[in-house]
Amino acid sequence: MWSDDPRLLERQAKVLHPGGWAVESDRPLSTVLGSCVAVSLHDPRMQLTGMNHFMLPRRHAQNILEEDNTVLAGDYAMEVLVNAMMARGCRKQNLQAKAFGGGTVVHSLRTMIGADNARFAREWLERESIPLLAEDLGGSWSRKVIALPNGEVYCRRLSVVTPDVEKIMEQEWSLQQSVVEPADKKEQKRIELC
Repeated sequence: MWSDDPRLLERQAKVLHPGGWAVESDRPLSTVLGSCVAVSLHDPRMQLTGMNHFMLPRRHAQNILEEDNTVLAGDYAMEVLVNAMMARGCRKQNLQAKAFGGGTVVHSLRTMIGADNARFAREWLERESIPLLAEDLGGSWSRKVIALPNGEVYCRRLSVVTPDVEKIMEQEWSLQQSVVEPADKKEQKRIELC
């Protein structure tokens, strides 16, 4: 049985960073989200839970700079997570989902990445016929998420003005800037000199 003390759960949890995913049957999974999204999948028959943490909806989007950054994309993260759960004996028709994140916490970005990530997660789960049992998506806050192997997920909304959350949001923004190519750089690539 898991503790009711969130601090104890956090100490026991495997922490996921952007581009990360894991499947566990004996320890919690944890992550902190801003505009990123985490989807938790659970198979109640196997008592197995998996979670991912993605930064952009699709790896084939025109604004992704390098193939190495595909691990940050939702389409990749969702496929990898489902395949990892099935490799551990889960059946796709038994999977249930919960989704978190997609906040608008970095207002200086040109696109609404959080909203795009949230929309992608909902559409992907619907297309794959995986029921979305709970969600906490959107808003102007970050979140701390802890997923337990029994399928329970705790989500705590965090103020963006605390020093720890500001640091996380700065790291997320910096990573997004390194992955998302500026519009003026794209235009420069189309010019050919003869």
